Amino acid sequence: MSRTYNVTLIPGDGTGPEIVEAARRCIEATGVKMNWEVVHAGVDIMEKAGTPLPDNVLESIRKNKVALKGPITTPIGTGFRSVNVAIRKELDLYACLRPCRTYKGVRSRYQNIDLVVVRENTEDLYAGIEFEEGKPETKDIIAAIEKGSKKKIRPDSGVSIKPISRSGTERIVRFAFEYAIKNKRKKVTAVTKANIMKFTDGLFYEVARKVSKSYEGKVEYEERLVDNMCMQLVQKPELYDVLVLPNLYGDIISDLCAGLIGGLGIAPGANIGKDIAVFEAVHGSAPKYKGQNKVNPTAVILSGVLMLDYLGETEASKRLEKAVSDVIAEGKSVTYDLKPDRNDLTAVGTSQMADAIISRLRI
Repeated sequence: MSRTYNVTLIPGDGTGPEIVEAARRCIEATGVKMNWEVVHAGVDIMEKAGTPLPDNVLESIRKNKVALKGPITTPIGTGFRSVNVAIRKELDLYACLRPCRTYKGVRSRYQNIDLVVVRENTEDLYAGIEFEEGKPETKDIIAAIEKGSKKKIRPDSGVSIKPISRSGTERIVRFAFEYAIKNKRKKVTAVTKANIMKFTDGLFYEVARKVSKSYEGKVEYEERLVDNMCMQLVQKPELYDVLVLPNLYGDIISDLCAGLIGGLGIAPGANIGKDIAVFEAVHGSAPKYKGQNKVNPTAVILSGVLMLDYLGETEASKRLEKAVSDVIAEGKSVTYDLKPDRNDLTAVGTSQMADAIISRLRI
């Protein structure tokens, strides 16, 4: 008798509900049984609940251990901090997995890209340890730093703290190596700016080198500085395989890698902890397209592919990815952004692209 999985479903806001619904239908069409527990987070629930992240969202994820999440809007420079970051921190989802693979039919300057970004999710500048310019506590922090480091900081500065720990680094690097072995990958590249930040990024390298020794003869290990890595990925991405990075660099490099394969519309993601995982697209909520049945659902559907694989439903995962790949390659029932001409009137809507994928699954 086939198993039924209890999964938290977070529609998100903006275009989130439309593309999550498309992904839900595609996942169910694989034949894997899902019991979806729908909970809401983001700007749409904020007025009613008084918070963009109600307690029942985290409670549901903790209970079910697995969640599929739609994009959630994060205001820039003001308002509440990112709901996405809060979920990762609250649930200690320390590993952000972002595969970037070329799909035939997607416009790109590159071919045969097959990279995996493994991003540390809980530390670094994204830890959110910030001190606002002009506040008394900020002045105290500046005074303490100046006393301890003998370096001057302008008094009208805002301050962010960049923590990188030995334990946090060890588990993310080990995750990258274990992923490489499980998925028959050949190389892990650690990426930092350790020539400048010797006590944080330098620590990341120190720990990564130590962890890599456990995998000698199984997976190759190398290091690159993040600025050079950007150039290398543009010039010769075929030299790289699995990249493991601290939080901020991982966010930036994963977008660069998404650019290599044709954009965020086909870039899936997973946030994985010790026994909990949340699957979500890399892209944002695109609120200006809300309710128009227009946006590309591929990234969320491919996040569902990652979820099926995480659950051990490998055969269903492969079938769903192939169905997505076939529909994109055919180029008929795809959204406007996947057409050679974005003004092509034969482009279909979000729901109709999901229908085409589901039809492929039933062949």
